[in-house]
Amino acid sequence: MTFGRALVGALLLTVAGCAAASPVPAQAPGTPELRTEVLAELPHDPAAFTQGLELAGGSLYEGTGLAGQSQLRELDPVTGAVRRSVPLPRQLFGEGITVVGDRIWQLTWRDHVVLEWDRNTFTLLREVPLTGEGWGLCHDGGRLVRSDGTNRLHFQDPTTFAETGSVAVTLDGQPVTQLNELECVDGQIYANVWQTDRIVRIDPGTGNVTAVIDASGLLTPEQRSHTDVLNGIASLGNGEFLITGKLWPTTFRVRFVPR
Repeated sequence: MTFGRALVGALLLTVAGCAAASPVPAQAPGTPELRTEVLAELPHDPAAFTQGLELAGGSLYEGTGLAGQSQLRELDPVTGAVRRSVPLPRQLFGEGITVVGDRIWQLTWRDHVVLEWDRNTFTLLREVPLTGEGWGLCHDGGRLVRSDGTNRLHFQDPTTFAETGSVAVTLDGQPVTQLNELECVDGQIYANVWQTDRIVRIDPGTGNVTAVIDASGLLTPEQRSHTDVLNGIASLGNGEFLITGKLWPTTFRVRFVPR
């Protein structure tokens, strides 16, 4: 989710006012604490306001945001080069994406629609009404999982996008708010926590956080001064992930390992 650097100062209080002061509560005893082990780096378009990232069929798909600038993109997963892109209609503010077969679902932030694209042609097939905000999205093989900036994950039908249920996310009984970009992996959900360098791993059956990942220090201080927040998780399988952020010049191939 969220805004460009110029908008952050003006809008931060509006968004944060809907959430707890600290999006990630103090670490629960026994909850694994992990860190990122960098395996490789690849270029990332520093103009891309990354909202969603997913690998499917040998292609890396990226959704970008900002009103009037939002796109759906296909990237080369090795070089990070943009293979093709398409703008979102009107002034829609793009958010998270996920691939479902020959379709790609793409959320919008506060435009109250979700977009369904043809994956092969990047043709917009339909706009489906969406209640509430759209932040992150992933597909667990049977249903879609959506975040909306709160501590709640919503389950959506992968064909109609109708909501079928939800779960509250907690760490040691305390809500974890500002859940953003999502990735469904092996029955767990990985979520960026907006405005932090943390990723939480969530059990979607209970909503319990099963690990907290510290992804700080990936960029140099100079790079960090020209970028926005960490956002974008794509599973490569075998415990490896690609992670990046809004306006980041680099995508990192990582493992999540004990601290």
